[in-house]
Amino acid sequence: MIITPSGNRPLKKQLLISSLLALLIFVIGFNSHFVEKLYSELFYKYVSLVQRSISGLFPFSLGDIFYLLLIAFILYQVYKYLKKLRTGGLKREVLLSAPLGILNFTLVLYIAFKLLWGLNYARPSIAEQLKIGNEKYSPEQLTGLARFLIEQINRIQVQRLQHHDPALQHYTAGELEHLAAAAYQEMYGKNPFFSYRQPALKKVLNTWTITKIGLEGYYNPLSGEANVNMRIPAHSLPFVACHEIAHQLGVGREDEANLVGYLVASNSSDLNFKYSAVYSVLRNVLFELRIKMPEQYEQIAETINEETIHDFKRDREFWMKYNSDMYAYMDVALDSFLKLNNQQKGINSYQDIVIWVYNLHRQEL
Repeated sequence: MIITPSGNRPLKKQLLISSLLALLIFVIGFNSHFVEKLYSELFYKYVSLVQRSISGLFPFSLGDIFYLLLIAFILYQVYKYLKKLRTGGLKREVLLSAPLGILNFTLVLYIAFKLLWGLNYARPSIAEQLKIGNEKYSPEQLTGLARFLIEQINRIQVQRLQHHDPALQHYTAGELEHLAAAAYQEMYGKNPFFSYRQPALKKVLNTWTITKIGLEGYYNPLSGEANVNMRIPAHSLPFVACHEIAHQLGVGREDEANLVGYLVASNSSDLNFKYSAVYSVLRNVLFELRIKMPEQYEQIAETINEETIHDFKRDREFWMKYNSDMYAYMDVALDSFLKLNNQQKGINSYQDIVIWVYNLHRQEL
């Protein structure tokens, strides 16, 4: 934080302590076994549980409020510094207080982020823990996977139409939280990894801004909340909810959060959750197929049922409506952020879900 010129000496001391702590945390991140045993399975497990217990008491996104307060604090500190410049002139102490304060504040944020959640990026592979193979597929096998998923989604769509009109599907944040928690409970019966206590799934407060950026949801490490953009089409919400809850459980990497979200939603007894899981993964598979085998893509896409084709069109129209130049900038920013946190593929890591889903269903293809 920025303090008075006479306080530059204690600020330098704070900066030294912050630097040493940040360096220690950075070095710890290279030992994935240590991170898993002492951080993810012990420290983070209980810290996140306390966070969710507190944030769950509030009907709104507590983390979004924290972000607003953080922005207000930064603006106030900038105002104080500019005021000091006017009254104190260009003294060396005044000029140094800002860069030293900014550096220290940045280090404190880094330490808080890593301790509250960020060290989970250094965990061993979740896919390996769940014993899911990593064998790459051939173009022919990718085609087979696409056909398999289309058969699944066509069958699920028929079942959905028998029970209700999917076009009328609607969720409140509370309903989505309850259903997603129930889906995790079903998977917990098969594997203790999916234990999810004290649910805290919240609606993003400013959905318009988040949609313009291009986000379907995000995890807030300050409050331990899974935040979902309730403005997006309803058929995507179950998978997004399960994805963000995966982050709550300490799954840092985006590709692995997609994997956990798919496993939970696709194994749910709720047809809408099953549909959302297969729909979201099929979207990734078709994207891959269109790049690698455009001729096959056209033939396979024609076998998708009309209602699902309509959902693809709704998605495209939705994002065309809200997309802006900011999306491209945020895409680059997200790519850089992921690479800084041990995801060297950046935003391309989202496509790794295709490899894991192929290995999950390899025997069925």
